[in-house]
Amino acid sequence: MNEEVKFVIDSAEESMDKAIKHLEVELGSLRAGKANPRMLDTVTVDYYGTQTPLNQVANIGTPDPKTIAIQPWEKTMIEPIERAIINANLGFAPMNNGEMIRINIPALTEERRKTLVKQVHVEGESARVSIRSARKDANDEIKELEKEGLSEDDAKTATDEIQKITDKYGEKIEQVVKAKEEDILKI
Repeated sequence: MNEEVKFVIDSAEESMDKAIKHLEVELGSLRAGKANPRMLDTVTVDYYGTQTPLNQVANIGTPDPKTIAIQPWEKTMIEPIERAIINANLGFAPMNNGEMIRINIPALTEERRKTLVKQVHVEGESARVSIRSARKDANDEIKELEKEGLSEDDAKTATDEIQKITDKYGEKIEQVVKAKEEDILKI
């Protein structure tokens, strides 16, 4: 297999890998009824005039499955962190005891669980679209190489390889979505 074809296949696989990573990040921020520090990944705090991710101004932990504890590195940051969590509109009610902030994660209702499962499937489908798009781009590049002199057999081998990679990443998406769905539906 020549270098150009290998490059096309590698870049397609890299794009598909990015789609999986993006899916995992998106699903990680969904609330599954258990406390998870990643639920606060989208929160940014005004840190001396700069919007800074929460995990860069405080330690975030889960002392138990229903609580997130946020320990700011500077006591003066308690109020801005509390405001940022409220403004992030995540549905959390932070409690400030003067030294740290605690967030109690309420149990999910059956209706909310079903809504979250639908959201998981939407994110999964979005990842599938990204993977199919990467496959289409790679196949188009292979066709261009074929026009430029790549043999028909090599082009066929390359498209078969791209399809195998696409199938592999499709299965990964299924596994990630299924795991998150089970996590949400588990009471």
